[in-house]
Amino acid sequence: MNAMILAAGRGERMRPLTDHTPKPLLMVQGKPLIEWHLEALAKIGVQQICINTAWLEGQILSALGDGSRWGVQIAYSQEGRDHGGALETAGGLKKAMLPVVSRSDSPQAFWYLAGDIFIPDFPFSTQALARFLSTDELIHLWLVPNPAHHPQGDFSIERGLATPPGPNKASFTWSSVALFHRRFITETLADLEYGTKAPIKPYLDRAMELGRLGAELYTGPWTDVGTPERWAALQQHGHPFEN
Repeated sequence: MNAMILAAGRGERMRPLTDHTPKPLLMVQGKPLIEWHLEALAKIGVQQICINTAWLEGQILSALGDGSRWGVQIAYSQEGRDHGGALETAGGLKKAMLPVVSRSDSPQAFWYLAGDIFIPDFPFSTQALARFLSTDELIHLWLVPNPAHHPQGDFSIERGLATPPGPNKASFTWSSVALFHRRFITETLADLEYGTKAPIKPYLDRAMELGRLGAELYTGPWTDVGTPERWAALQQHGHPFEN
């Protein structure tokens, strides 16, 4: 199994905390935020993890190294070095994973998660991967109840697929955890020029229009560590601020 962790963002809303520290390296309940992800992925047997970097990327490389401390192999997609800054969620995804999924021996799918969320009990599992690969989905999203800062949500769920939110429909927020099929990179992102900036949402909407955007609700602890206040709440209360 493979995985990608997004860790390239500047974290503007987290200033001044991120002026000198990349957001994924901020300490949360005793260890850097991104280490929670590395430990969880290693626990289910993920062997190769790609991390994209840009802001203060040298700190991330120095802190995490080759991944051997967690029993994984870490590869870095250095957007700062190669492009002068972050490529956003879709641009960063294609730069990091196209070389991986283009290999003949690459796994059919990979985990995708943001390095700035705290989701300590999420059930990463080989069973979830197997279920995903038994469908025609290009992506499978885990959604969470809408947090206070995003009350409108991103998607609704109907018969296991993500649909547009609308009147009289419950809406939910994408947790920034997903499974992606390699065909999403080679087919859906085919028109995205390699090394260019682009957000992921339009491409998720494209998969949704095709009926190939799976979704399910996750109600466990989750925090988008997007502001100093949310970060402080995690330290003070010992549990996520959002759910």
